[in-house]
Amino acid sequence: MNQFFTVYTYTPWDKLQTKDLSKVRLLSIMEIFQKYPVIEVEFFDDLKSNIHNNAHYDGINTIKRINGPKSEDYSIQNWIFIWAMDYENRIYQFLFQKTKKNDEIQGILVALAPPELAQLFSRFKKDAILKSLSLLNSPDQIKFLKLLTAQGKSMVEDKQIFQVNNNALRNIKLTNYLKNIPNISGQWFPSFTSKCPICNGILTELKEYKVGFGKLICPQCGYKN
Repeated sequence: MNQFFTVYTYTPWDKLQTKDLSKVRLLSIMEIFQKYPVIEVEFFDDLKSNIHNNAHYDGINTIKRINGPKSEDYSIQNWIFIWAMDYENRIYQFLFQKTKKNDEIQGILVALAPPELAQLFSRFKKDAILKSLSLLNSPDQIKFLKLLTAQGKSMVEDKQIFQVNNNALRNIKLTNYLKNIPNISGQWFPSFTSKCPICNGILTELKEYKVGFGKLICPQCGYKN
């Protein structure tokens, strides 16, 4: 049986439901990966910058309750729930637990929705993470993005702290996470085939490059990304 997290949050941008809580179910990332992906600070720094510089990006305190797969209630502090839509009207929902490393904020990717996005992650794994994060930080591709955090205290008294053993974490390097997204018209997700901006050839991975997910090179003209 699949495991789900449940987020109870206000949705003030929804004019039909400004005072009632919305209930969102998200598939546990452990249904897809063997370890929780840890997202580096660069992604969250870019989100903060986009919230500051773009009217359709917003940060709001709206979360009132978070349930785990066994209906356990968690403290709602230190959680980030990203709710976004692109210009193809596709929804992206990600639940992160904030952690600190060397005084910098990182995020453990804990759950995601809708089911189509979960299917995409099941198919493309690590690559889907990079593409998703890139898309979320591309204001020209996103219709709206809401970064939701706790509003006061949890609505329940009996709650616990979400804890993950370090052995259950997997760091995701963002050194080369793409800032420019390929054309996604007519697709649920961007194509994973990157093309050279100079000669339009297909970029291939430069094997000796060890940082991040690999550097790309064009075999036709030698361009490196």
